[in-house]
This record gives sequence, C-alpha cells and structure tokens, in this order.
Amino acid sequence: MLQEIRLDQKSKKELVERLQEYMADDLKIEIGGFDAEFMLDFFAEQIGGFYYNQGLADALGAVEKKIEEFSDLVYELEKDTSISAGK
Repeated sequence: MLQEIRLDQKSKKELVERLQEYMADDLKIEIGGFDAEFMLDFFAEQIGGFYYNQGLADALGAVEKKIEEFSDLVYELEKDTSISAGK
C-alpha cells in the first residue's frame, strides 16, 4: 500500500523555491509560494508514485546484485570433496 509522500518542511521549502525559479526563469511565469506549494503537492500526488516505485525497483536491483555477490563468495568457500582431491 502506497503511503502519501511527505516531505519535511525544509525540503518542501527548498523545492517550492526551485519551482518558483524554474517557472520564472524558463517559462516567464511568476507564481507565489502558495501556488508553487499547491503545484508541488499536485505533482507529488499525481506522479510521485512513479518515482517512488522506480526507487524501489532500483533498490531491489542493488540488493539482488549484492546477494548474488555474497552467494558467489559462499560458493568459493566450498571444499573440494572429489575422491581424487585427497591423493
């Protein structure tokens, strides 16, 4: 179950400022802090889950890679048990 994406106040303030700068510099649209925060909340609600899911997939891929590396290390510890090994 996907929980609501929440940002701490410091991060949200930084993102609101970045959004305002982007809108002003690149799109030549001036928006206030309230509008920028509303837009940020909208983006988080509508597309945040896609980024969240991709982050989970990336994390799972990294964990699977480490598990495979660990498995290889364990197999390297195996002793040779063939009959000719003792001769």
